Amino acid sequence: MPDKPSQIIATLESLLGQSNVISEVGDMAAYINEPRKRFFKPALGVVFPRDVAGVQKLMRWANEHKVALIPQGGNTGLVGAQVPLSGREIIVSLRHLNAVRHVNAADGHMVVEAGLTLLSAHEVAEKAGALFPLTIASEGSATIGGVLSTNAGGTQVLAYGNARALCLGVEAVMADGALYNGLSALRKDNTGYDLRDLLIGAEGTLGIITAATLKLFAQPQAFETAWINVASPEIALQLFLRLRDTAQASLSAFELMPRFGVDIQLKHKMIARDPSASLSPWYVMAEISVPKGGRADILTDALEAAFESGLIGDATLASSLADRQNMWKTREQMSESQSKEGASIKHDVSVPVSAVPELIGRGCAVAEKLIPGIRPCPFGHLGDGNMHFNFTQPVGADPKIYMAGAMPLHEEIYEIVLDLGGSISAEHGIGQLKVDLLEQVKDPAALAAMVAIKDALDPNNILNPGKVLRNKSVSE
Repeated sequence: MPDKPSQIIATLESLLGQSNVISEVGDMAAYINEPRKRFFKPALGVVFPRDVAGVQKLMRWANEHKVALIPQGGNTGLVGAQVPLSGREIIVSLRHLNAVRHVNAADGHMVVEAGLTLLSAHEVAEKAGALFPLTIASEGSATIGGVLSTNAGGTQVLAYGNARALCLGVEAVMADGALYNGLSALRKDNTGYDLRDLLIGAEGTLGIITAATLKLFAQPQAFETAWINVASPEIALQLFLRLRDTAQASLSAFELMPRFGVDIQLKHKMIARDPSASLSPWYVMAEISVPKGGRADILTDALEAAFESGLIGDATLASSLADRQNMWKTREQMSESQSKEGASIKHDVSVPVSAVPELIGRGCAVAEKLIPGIRPCPFGHLGDGNMHFNFTQPVGADPKIYMAGAMPLHEEIYEIVLDLGGSISAEHGIGQLKVDLLEQVKDPAALAAMVAIKDALDPNNILNPGKVLRNKSVSE
């Protein structure tokens, strides 16, 4: 690495242009401060390549001089993959690589650059009369490169799959500056190792994704959306199995939430009205995407049958776009709303779908034993087994003391997750937050293969060092 930060900045300005480099700490705030405010290291600088050639030029120089680079999209990640770990890294913002290169709704794909926001990708697809279904709460800021690098999931995984399943091919700049041109639109291509699948979910540690070929789907004719009272997670699971059998692939969302999450949103005026028909300890938000020519009353009929059998007692069906938007807003604010009540200990975990009720029951019991008065707020994608198992501090507790004592609860929750055959990271990734945990729980053969792949593709360890894997420092 060059001896002085000033030398690095001067070189970056000569490579990319002075207007495309930020070096003052105050100007970096939007890039070094991540959403959960857990990681506080500065960066040497932030750079904004204007095109793929600029990314290649930057990568060749960084590889030669062993300067660490952190690819960054919309800075919405929740495990610290997109922000500095050592304070000696350069953040590479891809926000200028946001072009739509090609749209072919007939063939069911579009090619977009990594800096395009997820919301913009939705709009591009809609304009073409198609659907790009990946949906997360931060879609207005999150970028295509970011959601692919983290293999984002979201609320539509049940019907469409996660980011990896929605991507046909990627273009990426490798550690030595070479361009991998893998923007295939083929649905079948069985020609050896798939670098696409390695780069997706690698959190920027194997290459920098610059563009992607994304799958497009037919737009639904309509949506049936309901907010359903359920007595327990066990009842929610029974309801899911019924709806899945009835609606099959048209069941596009099945989200479980506690009453606590609704109450705090009402308390802090985050929603205009309660989406539920009446009080209940738990709710499910279910949605069916009605295909063209399909029945528009599948959910209504299924809920009537559930009423008649005594499985559920009350529900609200969205009768307008405003109703549906209010339901989705309430669901999407579940995590954010907890900050209004103080500190929150969070877990992004997955277990087999049938084990979700046991996860919640055992997890809530152990949390109450460890921290009396703790307020559990488990919510999320019951339909694919991914729960955001969060715990809000007891009323009146000191937030700093509460968070300082989080480790015993983390250990207990992860022990339960692993006992149930689950994963310690369902959709948020590893980043810098869970590196130690990954080393403890990952299959040794898999971990060794990951290290070997990293060493082969990035021998100088310049790509997001210390994220996902505890590799050697670039200064070594």
